Amino acid sequence: MDPALVQAFEATWPAAEYADAGGFRVGRGLGAGGRVSSARALSGWKDGDIPAAVRKHQEWGQRPLFRALDDDDELVAALEAQGFRRENPTAIMEIETAGLTDRDLPPVTAFAVWPPMAIQRDIWTAGNIGPARQAVMERVEMPVTSILGRIEDRAAGAAFAAIHQGIAMVHCVEVLPSWQRKGLAGWMMRQAAFWAAENRAERIGLAVSRANGGAMALYRRLGFREVAGYSYYARPGE
Repeated sequence: MDPALVQAFEATWPAAEYADAGGFRVGRGLGAGGRVSSARALSGWKDGDIPAAVRKHQEWGQRPLFRALDDDDELVAALEAQGFRRENPTAIMEIETAGLTDRDLPPVTAFAVWPPMAIQRDIWTAGNIGPARQAVMERVEMPVTSILGRIEDRAAGAAFAAIHQGIAMVHCVEVLPSWQRKGLAGWMMRQAAFWAAENRAERIGLAVSRANGGAMALYRRLGFREVAGYSYYARPGE
């Protein structure tokens, strides 16, 4: 994963605060999920820094959790040697913005809206993207937007997008169950691309759980390519 994408990945979904523990940077997530509640390695980390990161997690009252890229064999081995086990393998995918702006959207199908409407917040909440995760969106620096998706004359989808140094990252893509597999998520991604183009972002990136086969297939059909992957590491029972 190139440095610009790494920076966009972190900047567009930030923790409430960060603390360095040895060679690890620990995020305080305040209940907003693993992305913002995990520790990631900085350059020069050592095996002995892992307990320091664990202590910072415990000080903040959150589960000790680490995030490691799939090709970081040294870090993965060090974590596993200290009892951590892999969870939720995730793919990082990207596409050139122009690859999603080649088709016009059907009328009244998707809109870029900021701040999010109440119906979008309800859609996120129904998909387990509750107030703690929605609070992450409020911490992101502009430019940001939400995407409202409509189908069969009703609001049925919501997503969040933010730009950092020419890269737009899309987060929290959610479509209500009764309206899934009808193409709405694809149109929402295209709307995100039109918004990204208006704000001079040349690339679009996202992270998607490998367990979500439907989403992975959708993004591949749209032309996204996988550029990296990561997993979380936690001790069973903690």
